[in-house]
Amino acid sequence: MNDFLHKLPEFLRNHLELSLALVALVIALIVTEIMVLLRKYKGLTPAGLTQLINRDNPLLIDLSAIADFEKMHVPGAKHVAMSQFDPEHKDLVKARELPVVVMDKDGRTSDGAAQRLVKAGFTRVYTLTGGVLAWQAAQLPVAKGKN
Repeated sequence: MNDFLHKLPEFLRNHLELSLALVALVIALIVTEIMVLLRKYKGLTPAGLTQLINRDNPLLIDLSAIADFEKMHVPGAKHVAMSQFDPEHKDLVKARELPVVVMDKDGRTSDGAAQRLVKAGFTRVYTLTGGVLAWQAAQLPVAKGKN
C-alpha cells in the first residue's frame, strides 16, 4: 500500500488525461445519484411493483406503443399513447390521491410522464424501472391483447 501511494503522483502526472476522465466520470455519477434521490417520484423494481399492487391497488399506466402493449403488458395496466398522455385529464385527476405507476416497454420514456404527474399535483408517483421487459425478465405474469 505504501508503494502504491508513492507511485500515485507519478502516475497522475504521466496520465493526466486518464486521471481527468476518471474524475469527470466520478463527478457525473455523483450528480446523477443526487438527482435520483431528489426527484419527487420513485423507481420500482418488478418485485417492488408487485408489493405495491398487493398493498395499495395503484393505477397502472402503460405508455408503450400500442403494438408493444398488445404483445405484453403488466396485468391491469391501462394503455395511454404518449401523445395523448395528459395529467389534467378528468379520468386521471380522479386518481390524484392513488398511487400511480407509469411504465413503458423498456423504461426509457416513463420518467418524463412521471415528472408531468408530479407537476400536476400527484403525490404518489412511481415508474417501473426497466419497463415491462424487466417485469417479464423477472418471470412475472404478462397479459396480452388490448385489456
